[in-house]
This record gives sequence, C-alpha cells and structure tokens, in this order.
Amino acid sequence: MSQTGNNERAVFATRFGAIATTVGSAVGLGNIWRFPYEAGIHGGGAFMICYVAFVFLIGIPLLCAEFAMGRGTRSNIFGAYKKLRPTHNWHLAGYIGILASLLILSFYSVVAGWTVEYFISSVFGNLNFSDAEAGHRLFMELTTGWRPLEWTIVFLALNFLILIGGVTKGIERASNILMPLLFVILIAFCINSFTLPGFGEGISFLFHPDFSKITPSVLLGALGQAFFSLSLGLGCMMTYGSYFKSDNRIARTATTTAVLDSLVAVLAGVIIFPAVFSFGLSPEAGPALVFEVLPFIFSHLVGGGVWSALFFLLLFLASLTSTVSMSEISITYFCEEKKWSRRKATIVSSLIALAGGVLCALSFGPLSHMKIFGMTAFSLFDYVSSNICLPVGGFVCSIFVGWFVDVRFLRGQIKMHSTAGRFVLRLLVFCLRWICPMAILLILLNSVGFIG
Repeated sequence: MSQTGNNERAVFATRFGAIATTVGSAVGLGNIWRFPYEAGIHGGGAFMICYVAFVFLIGIPLLCAEFAMGRGTRSNIFGAYKKLRPTHNWHLAGYIGILASLLILSFYSVVAGWTVEYFISSVFGNLNFSDAEAGHRLFMELTTGWRPLEWTIVFLALNFLILIGGVTKGIERASNILMPLLFVILIAFCINSFTLPGFGEGISFLFHPDFSKITPSVLLGALGQAFFSLSLGLGCMMTYGSYFKSDNRIARTATTTAVLDSLVAVLAGVIIFPAVFSFGLSPEAGPALVFEVLPFIFSHLVGGGVWSALFFLLLFLASLTSTVSMSEISITYFCEEKKWSRRKATIVSSLIALAGGVLCALSFGPLSHMKIFGMTAFSLFDYVSSNICLPVGGFVCSIFVGWFVDVRFLRGQIKMHSTAGRFVLRLLVFCLRWICPMAILLILLNSVGFIG
C-alpha cells in the first residue's frame, strides 16, 4: 500500500493486472461497435490508416499525461489537479470528468443492457431471422417499453458486484479474467472469418486503403475515434494511473494500452466485414450494423446461435470493463475528497448511475415524450458527455501537463524505472503542447457542429 493523505491507497498487485485494467478501460463498445461502422461509412482502409496515426499522435501522449498525473499524485482526478497546482482553479476540471463519467454510465449501461438481452436471446435461439429487416424489427421491440430498464438494472448490478470488491480483489481480479477471455473470443471469431466466402473482400476493404477517399470528414472521424476509443478526457486513466506501482513504466504501459486497444478495434473489423461482404450487405450500415445486421448474418451461419451468443458476450465483456473504470472515477473522488468509505462511495455512485439509467432506458418508450433542448435523456446525456465534456477534459489535461506542470515532474514519472531518453520526453511535451490541443479542439468543434 501507499499513503495518500490520511488514507491507505490500494495499488495494482501485478504489472499484468495494471495492463489488463487499463486496456479493459479503453476497450469497450467504441472498439467493437463504433469502430466497424465508422470504418464502414468512411471507406475502410483509408479511415484505419488515419485512425492508427492519430492513436500515436494524440492517444499515447495523453495516456502518458493522465498516467503521470495519477501516479505522481496518488490521487483522484480532482485531487491530482489540486496537488499539482494548489493555488489555481485547475482542480475544477476534475468535476468535468466526474460529471462526464456519471452521464456516460447512465446511457452506456442501457446499451450494455441490450448486449445482455441479445446474449440471452442468442443462447435460447431467439435471434434466427429470415431477412435483414427482421433484425430491425427485433431491435425496435427490445429497445422500447420497459424491457430496456430491466436489463440496464441487471448490468449495473454486475458492475456493482465488481466495484464493491475494491481495486485488487474486485477490479484487478475481474480484469485478469475478463480481458484474456475477451481476446480468446476475438481470436476464435477471426479464425471463423477465414472460412467465409467474403473474407478476401472484407480484408481488402479494411486493409487496402484508397488514399483518394481521405477527406476532411474521414480525418475528423478517425481523429474522434482515436480519442474516444481510449477513454481519454474522462479521468479513467488518471484514476487507474494512481494505482500503479512505482516500477510501472508509464510510456511502455501507455503504448501497450494504445496498441492493444487498437488491435481489438482492428480485429472487430476482421470479424465483421468478411461476414458483411459474404452476405452481400453494405459495410455502411452505420450504428445498426451490430444490433440489426449481424444477428441476421449469424442466423445464416453454421452454428449461428453459438457465434451470436459469443459475439454479444464479447460486447458485454467490453462494456463491463469500461463501465467499471468509469465508475471508479466518482468512487475515488467520494473516498478521498468526501472521506467516505469504499462501500458508501460505491453504493452512492451506483445509485446515481441507476437514476440516470432509468431516465435513459425509458427515453425510448414511456419517457420518449420528455425532451430537454429537443433531446431525450439518452440523447442529451450522450451529447453533453461525448461532444462537450470529453473533448474539454482532454484539452484541459493536455494544456495543463504540457504548459503548467513542471517538466521535471513529467520527466521523473516518465523516466522512473525506464530508459526513456530526452528525445522521448521532448516529443511527448511537444505533442501535449501543440498537436493534442489542436487536434482535440477540432474534435470539439466538429462535435458541436461548427465544422464537418
């Protein structure tokens, strides 16, 4: 244990656990749901090339910044800003991450609840469709009325059971099991993709870029995907960084996290696009690709029920590891700033998420008439958190570490138990000062509709 103030603070027990939890935080629906449909509507290979480039240009530097702030202060997102600049109001940025995490938990848990119901339906053979339109009809049926609320509660209950166990016995232990299982399922699906008649066409779409298709829209889409996929701007990585041991190499951990997160997204493409081309469907199906198109495809594969169950289990695992990390942001804040017990903080955080989840789950049915600024609760929570809070949080973090944190602090965190040289540090500082802020500003302007 390490000390933070008057409280004993947990640390991850092993390096594998640290990697598993940070990758688990990054890997979520953004990789397996959002990446394939973003790649589909933005030309496949051209989008992927841009996405990978942005992961290295903004993803890894921001991961290093959040990890350094977390481990260097051994504190929550609010406390980290306060400790590094105690005489200024930078700590107010911590509230942005806490607010965003609670908003995202509210609507994200609803989508995760859909994955649970689809998994259960697959197990009992209820996802066999004669045509693609049947997938749309089922999706509309499952996402309206009171049914989404039931599965949202189930998902949040599972989330709670992991969190109540604490950092090492709850979060780390779960990640050590769930992340290897997730990769095993991914590999099994990729092997199956080799057997599909559309494998060559699907792989060509994903890995053979047509550079003439790189437009401002593609660049902005890839930039946003790289940023959102890594859970940046929330404080998840800062919180997990505060649990790192002193011998954890920050630059290496950031690179490993970014590479494995991107690998999951690419493997999701390898799974989905050959299947789509095998059945003559369009890769530009958008958000409906996973919940409407894929169930139709699975129903026509040999052993389709098994593949369908495994796929939605995959989505569920990715969702759960992400929501656990988002929940930890507010839990550590309540524990360290409000001096609450871990149990009380977990219960309160879960109840807040549940209250928001009720509003979001019912916004497709009984509460669909309730609009704020013309949006349902689900749409509003999504818009405020994803389009405003996350870009603002990432922008502030980049500016703060790049310009206002003593470079000796960053050097000490990056070089601790590492052989990273001056070039690495200078490149990191340059990215945080110039590239990341400009890139995130573009994301913010695109998100709120000023450009794009």
